Amino acid sequence: MSTESPDALPYATAKSLRVLGKIRQQPQDFQVDEIPAYEPSGSGEHLFVRFEKTALNTPQAVAQLARALDCDPAQAGWAGLKDRHAVTTQWASVQGADPERARALQLPGIRVLDAQLHPHKIRTGHLRANRFRIRVVCDPAALPTAAQVIDELARHGSPNYYGEQRFGIDDGNLERALLWLRDGGRPPRERFARKLLVSTWQSSLFNRWLAARVQTFGLARALAGDLMRKEDSGGLFVSASTEETQPRMDAWEISPTGPMFGTKMRWPDADAAERERALWAEHGIPEATLSRLGALAEGTRRVARIRPGETQVDADADGLRLSFVLPKGAYATVILRELLKD
Repeated sequence: MSTESPDALPYATAKSLRVLGKIRQQPQDFQVDEIPAYEPSGSGEHLFVRFEKTALNTPQAVAQLARALDCDPAQAGWAGLKDRHAVTTQWASVQGADPERARALQLPGIRVLDAQLHPHKIRTGHLRANRFRIRVVCDPAALPTAAQVIDELARHGSPNYYGEQRFGIDDGNLERALLWLRDGGRPPRERFARKLLVSTWQSSLFNRWLAARVQTFGLARALAGDLMRKEDSGGLFVSASTEETQPRMDAWEISPTGPMFGTKMRWPDADAAERERALWAEHGIPEATLSRLGALAEGTRRVARIRPGETQVDADADGLRLSFVLPKGAYATVILRELLKD
């Protein structure tokens, strides 16, 4: 999880609250279930397929499903990318396939759980949340510490950092992104790869912005000019007065957002804008490069803090078992980082 190194990202909980443990000893130790934004209607030209995958990333699994159903993988859709080194369930859509044929599929590493028709394809972001069930190999006596960390995050929130997987092995994706976008290197041939690298670059700057904010002001303080997000509706508005917004932030009605830089990104105001413009001035890319990226770098806002919901922490002979729900776009590894302090 990089701005430059994991140590550059401040924690939300005390460093003394640390569990000495390991995760991902086997795929079954990290399980993710997608909670969809809506259910398929039962009619239409697109087939929604709910499937479980093991040791495959989402594009690989969806391509296998599409080819097995004689559909074009390029026309397939999914709401979000799921971990490869895990057991995960999610929905994907293909066009023009038969539900019964999909339900009967048997593919390596893939188990079809359901298949229903719907009028349109699944688009990125068409999910509500993800449910995580994670095993931590450690001393079961660490249960009180783990429970305290998870309880503090559930009450006060966690920085919504991008997880380390966003940046590739040893930050390889980030290095390639900077070589292309900042240093004028050759862009990737495939649009998916170009989009991935742009997103990696945006994510790195967001982490840098959020780390500086947590380090300087903490996670719970409103700043003048913050571009706030309403927790219930997702609507954005500029904070005109911290005297008005701080109580709403304390009540978890609203949360500040940070920059995913791009040509159409909405900027905050006042002090908050000054901090973002200073970050852009120091670490941004040439304006000509940004303009050429077009739709790949329109930019957006990302909420600064998240809270795990429906939390549960238990101990057994092998260590700890955690269960929690995170909103879409949030990383379970960020929650685990607070626990392991590694």
